[in-house]
Amino acid sequence: MNKQHDIKLKNDLLLRKKAEAFIPGGMWGHMHVKKLPFGYPQFFSKAKDARIWDLDGNCYIDFMCGYGPNILGYKNVDVDHAVNEQREKLDLGNGPSALVVDLAEKITMLVDSADWALFAKNGTDATTTCLTISRAATGKKKILVAKGSYHGSAPWCTPVTTGVVEEDTLNLIFFEYNDSASLEAAEKKAGADLAGIILTAFRHDVRRDQELPKKTFLEKAREICDKKNAVLILDDVRAGFRLNKRGSWVDYGVKPDLTAFSKAIGNGHPLSAVVGVNKLKQAASEIYVTGSFWCNAASMAASLKTLSIIEEIDVVAHISDLGNNLRNGIDQIANNFGVEISQSGPPQMPLILFEDDKDFSKGSKFVQYLLSKGIYFHPWHNMFLSLAHTAEDVDMTLDAVEYAMKKISLEF
Repeated sequence: MNKQHDIKLKNDLLLRKKAEAFIPGGMWGHMHVKKLPFGYPQFFSKAKDARIWDLDGNCYIDFMCGYGPNILGYKNVDVDHAVNEQREKLDLGNGPSALVVDLAEKITMLVDSADWALFAKNGTDATTTCLTISRAATGKKKILVAKGSYHGSAPWCTPVTTGVVEEDTLNLIFFEYNDSASLEAAEKKAGADLAGIILTAFRHDVRRDQELPKKTFLEKAREICDKKNAVLILDDVRAGFRLNKRGSWVDYGVKPDLTAFSKAIGNGHPLSAVVGVNKLKQAASEIYVTGSFWCNAASMAASLKTLSIIEEIDVVAHISDLGNNLRNGIDQIANNFGVEISQSGPPQMPLILFEDDKDFSKGSKFVQYLLSKGIYFHPWHNMFLSLAHTAEDVDMTLDAVEYAMKKISLEF
């Protein structure tokens, strides 16, 4: 264990010990840093724009954005003002505020495939609701799911199967993302009982190169659903509003029947949405999905302001340009040091992997060196850029990358 890191994370490590006494494992879920290389802080004290501070006062330029939600940056002034103003009036009541209608109107006007909307709290709520609507509308059971795709943490989709029973996934049929033949084989297996196909915006599985969808693959999914009267579901929870403000498949010309949003929809305030086409509106009105906090007005105020900013400012272009500059700079630095890397996925949501690094030893060292320079990357999960990131942030990051890449070239 690195003594320099021990000192740097003194308060963090002390709180981790305390947490283990009161929280199973000390933490849970995707934010548990136990499986990450040593040096990542578990706890944070504050955040602003594109920076985040840990309990020991260390500041990082953050390229995870809270694992995606902060598309405008932490503590965006306009969003926070809208939230605080709404909280002064009403947040949680016996029913929603009028903002639920305003937000439904806003998102249906913005998203290309939306004729109606309903809201929940997180991405798992939204994807699970999409499956429920699909089955209600079709009277069928089988859902086609890409192997390795992440759709949430409910028993039907969790990547960790402890506590999951066979019945939870009994009506799922798996195929390979971007493989039309594999998709057709799954369709054949479903037979006359196909309720829907669920797909992420692009292939963003962890620990492997990302893949943008092939247009022919998306068209095949659309063709199958049209032929079988099934429902095509776009899981846009992770990528929503970062690739295209009108929906991540708009540029492909393929229209989903249902779309699940979360993460960026409220710039860090808890909210998710399901939007759909008119033919599914009746089914959506007949199912029963709900939650005590699904209609919190403050989160809806945050979303209304976030979506307005996304409409007014070309956020997609900003984060795409910065992402390309970051990617090109990293490529050049890696080439200069003779280090072979792979950069994949859209530039707004970059992933950097090292060649011949099955155990992620190179990637782990790389991110540890970056952490020591105040840069927060992830070794195997796609990252995120926000409106708050600047060209100066990218330059500072590339300086740190040069330091880290030189170290990697000497050690491996």
